[in-house]
Amino acid sequence: MTCRTALVAGSGLLPGALCAARPDLLVTALEGFSPQNLTPQILFRVERLIPFIRALQEASVVEVIFAGSVRRPRLDPALFDAQTAQIVPRLLAAMQSGDDATLREVIAIFEDFDLKVKGVADIAPALIPQAGILVGQPSLQDQADAARAAMIVNALGTVDVGQGAVVVKGLCLAVEALPGTDAMLAHIAALNGPLNKARAGLIYKAPKPTQDLRIDLPTIGIQTVIHAANAGLAGIAFQAGGVILLELEAVLAEAKKLGLFVWARAA
Repeated sequence: MTCRTALVAGSGLLPGALCAARPDLLVTALEGFSPQNLTPQILFRVERLIPFIRALQEASVVEVIFAGSVRRPRLDPALFDAQTAQIVPRLLAAMQSGDDATLREVIAIFEDFDLKVKGVADIAPALIPQAGILVGQPSLQDQADAARAAMIVNALGTVDVGQGAVVVKGLCLAVEALPGTDAMLAHIAALNGPLNKARAGLIYKAPKPTQDLRIDLPTIGIQTVIHAANAGLAGIAFQAGGVILLELEAVLAEAKKLGLFVWARAA
């Protein structure tokens, strides 16, 4: 019997990038959050989570990896099966503690059924850059801004809020909250003042300090570069080994064209 790895996919490009690295993945997805350019072999609902896990076991799955964007779905009480209903109190208690607690509980449920949860680094390590300047050259001010932003993101992460911040010349202009990175950068682009007249500052992204790095790592893609340029920033910095960089060649080419640096900063 062949042991298999299942991809539990959300929306976006990341699931497809993982399948490109591992074409043998069994692709599954939560209803309403199908991945881009992929056709899931199994669709499931949270209300029937345990039957879904049983189906994975019947398909000889021994490992799972979570990837892609998922918002908290609306649950229909009428659809719960008896086994899944028994774990609802666990999930609700975790949800009240924040996203990190919820994701850790989801991992724990899968592990209760002897399914090993893997991370992106296990499946496609090339998607997570290690320390180094990938394009451009951060100035001394940029380096100071990155240090300041790292402190801010770390502090926010301890209370389970966001994975990013924008810092310009030592001043924090925005932090990432529920609306996400694009909304944060759109807010900066809309500001009036020196920021829009001379390129300066950066967006910094990093996982939360208590985060399980097997799930929900922050992600940077070509849209991040475009939005950062529109916001008048000088570059993008992120925690080396803790952030997914999608479409690496296209991201670096776009950053070079727009005059932005991209820096995987050692923690």
